[in-house]
Amino acid sequence: MEKEGQFFMGSQTSISHADDLKSVTPGLCGQQGVGADPKASLPLIDWGFVTTPQPGLGNRSIHYARGKTLGGSSALNFMLYHRGTNGSYDKWAHEVGDDSYTFDKLLPYFQRSTHITPPSDKILRDNATIDYDEMAFNNDLTYHRPLHVSWANYVKAFSTWTKQALRAVGVDASSGLDYGSLQGSSHALTTITPQDQHRDSSQTSFLEYALRTTDIKVYTQTMARRILFSDNTATGVQVTTAGRNYTINAKKEVILSAGAFQSPQLLMVSGVGPRSVLEQYEIPVVKDLPGVGQSMMDQIYFGVTHRVNIPTASRLQYDPEYARAVAEEYRTNGTGPLTSAVDMIAFERLVDSVPGLLPNSTVDALRRDFPLDWPDVEYLALDGYSGIANPDLVVPADGHDYASLMACMLSPYSRGNLTISSPDVSIPPTINPSWLTDPRDKDQAIAAFKRVRQIWAQMSNITVGDEFKPGPETQSDDDIWRWIQKDAITIWHASSTCKMGRSNDTLAVVDSKARVYGTQGLRVVDASAFPFLTPGHPQSGVYMLAEKIADDIKMGN
Repeated sequence: MEKEGQFFMGSQTSISHADDLKSVTPGLCGQQGVGADPKASLPLIDWGFVTTPQPGLGNRSIHYARGKTLGGSSALNFMLYHRGTNGSYDKWAHEVGDDSYTFDKLLPYFQRSTHITPPSDKILRDNATIDYDEMAFNNDLTYHRPLHVSWANYVKAFSTWTKQALRAVGVDASSGLDYGSLQGSSHALTTITPQDQHRDSSQTSFLEYALRTTDIKVYTQTMARRILFSDNTATGVQVTTAGRNYTINAKKEVILSAGAFQSPQLLMVSGVGPRSVLEQYEIPVVKDLPGVGQSMMDQIYFGVTHRVNIPTASRLQYDPEYARAVAEEYRTNGTGPLTSAVDMIAFERLVDSVPGLLPNSTVDALRRDFPLDWPDVEYLALDGYSGIANPDLVVPADGHDYASLMACMLSPYSRGNLTISSPDVSIPPTINPSWLTDPRDKDQAIAAFKRVRQIWAQMSNITVGDEFKPGPETQSDDDIWRWIQKDAITIWHASSTCKMGRSNDTLAVVDSKARVYGTQGLRVVDASAFPFLTPGHPQSGVYMLAEKIADDIKMGN
């Protein structure tokens, strides 16, 4: 966050990700240790969190990747950028009692972060027409917009087939996913730099710009231990660097942006949280806030994999000559398969588009509890094999090409929580997302799986043999449910553990200006402050919230 005067950044980060090829190369982002297996973590850039055993996922404990690097999890994500729906932001405004959160009023904050580069017609194939709404962006150069958003210089063959299959089942192409509507398919807009097709994270965009133009001080390899208070006023942060403990004093405010797991953890070890938890660990109570660590909302995804007769990313694993050729193309020209992570996504509201796929009771609940423009499933075309409880996209060593169509659940009812397991912030918190524990989520998961099969059925020209994973023997609802419990993993969108809400909401942690209730000079500005998880990928919302709260601070709020 940028404002006038001295800059300080108390950071729990270790290193820069910008020299890590797996991080900066879009086509390698699936090899960054983001799989479900607890052994998948890459400890130099990932905190390596592991959840408690999850009953909804067959009692598996899931590795939950979180960025331990400058740029945080924007150095690990799939770089997908789109915005939520008009209805989702109306719901946000209503829940927090502040109409400045409606989409029309948020749009300038979305636009302020981003500089969009149109797709390259000279590089993309003729069958890769990319539509977007220019009105959703503002490239006015009178304001510096540090975050680059653009499209990969390559369209995967599987994405083209998926787009056609989606159209065949009634999911048409969208004219853009950034102007308050999420419906239909789209070539994915991503946070990449157009000149070299590298990942653009919050480090390489905002932070590096601030380092060049301001006197910000960045404390790397530094662990924030706890927030310091005088009565209920935040006065600074106790930190450790290379074994040395010291204090960074706040001239005005302490702004906590440690993410959906570590922001509530830092609040609790500092004395802000549920009284019972604080007293259990003999932490002096600054403010009894029962909602800290509660209300966790997250999305999971799962899918169906086939062998295919088209080239996919599988070849990077089994064909060394191909891997060398595409690496050289990427290094030399900034083109080819390595410029692309996930390049085809689609959104659908199953309660409206496929009658009878969901039980009536679940349909009634979804129509009652979510806005009418809120999609309940996202499809992601992955041109590779998606493994079971293994590092994501690991390919069987059999020389075949694979492709996976994934479904991500966007209207989950299950809510999780986290709590501290020690007053020492270096001890990981206890994380319990509670995925798929609400029976309505089970209904949605089974329906989404069936819909994925319907879409795959439109791509028989490219499939080789029977369905590879889970296989044609998985047919009954019980069989499908057991498979989902084995196969599903998080899509790493944890949110709302320091949820924004009205003062009479017993689980609210921050107000609509991101100020922590019952304290002074303390805010939380990250996905943990979302009142709920908006549909789709939250990256744009995190940047938007930071821009909005920065304005609130500068205006004296």
